[in-house]
Amino acid sequence: MTSDSGTPVVVGVDGSTIALDAVRSAAREAAQRQLPLRIVHAFIWPLMNVPLGPHPGGPATGGLRNQAERYVADAVAEAARVAPDLPVTGAVVDGAPVPVLLDEARRGALLVLGNRGLGGFAGLLLGSVTVQVSARAQCPVLVVRGEPRADGPVVVGVDGSECSAEALRWAADEAARRGVPLVAVHAWRYPTAVAPGDLVPLGHDLDALTADAQRLLAESVAGSTARHPDLPVRQRLVSGSAAGALVEESKTAQLVVVGAQGRGALAGLLLGSVSHAVLHHAHCPVAVVRTR
Repeated sequence: MTSDSGTPVVVGVDGSTIALDAVRSAAREAAQRQLPLRIVHAFIWPLMNVPLGPHPGGPATGGLRNQAERYVADAVAEAARVAPDLPVTGAVVDGAPVPVLLDEARRGALLVLGNRGLGGFAGLLLGSVTVQVSARAQCPVLVVRGEPRADGPVVVGVDGSECSAEALRWAADEAARRGVPLVAVHAWRYPTAVAPGDLVPLGHDLDALTADAQRLLAESVAGSTARHPDLPVRQRLVSGSAAGALVEESKTAQLVVVGAQGRGALAGLLLGSVSHAVLHHAHCPVAVVRTR
């Protein structure tokens, strides 16, 4: 699937090796979509009222502003190496990373981020900027993690919510564009009390519960994949943890797609608990899709 809108694929960089991994993935995504690539570095230092230029008596190439420009130049060169014919632009944008990237996402077709960066706590599985932007961006966010692979299906989590339907439609488009099967995963649990005072019926018809879950999955898939009649689709019904099922599927997938929010008890959170867990533990890149 291609677009002639010229809306760019956007990638955020911060000088880290993980950010360069994101640049390489973003260049491939932009080339496949026939879209330009925009590389952005959020330059927070002007907000701190610190000197930005070279130190007096030091080299003319020193200073924070020059360093930021080098981050972008290196990323542009790396993108050109991966996709020589790709239109690439780079910019140093004054501001903190989260608001800068969210603003870029308003005008982007896809926002690509590394799973960690230079800031914060390096031992964390996922950077705080990535979590915040994935939860709030107005375009799909691709978080680069795990080993890149060209084989394997696109996997998507299905729970019957509006956000899940949007993620399923996007995943179907992506699987069709990549020429690979789509695996739709729906996980369900036997009803139990989750909070004090919850009333749970004494017995449930296990066959009926399974049939309801299978019906939800089948109807969701049928509605979201109708425009791709030749797309191979596998429906996978799992009894247990949705996050665990998607992380397990990610071991053989080339991409896992999740909705930013789901049907869980903490639906008010900006990023659903399943999406959050998959972002932290998946073995392949993860795309987070919000409702528009």
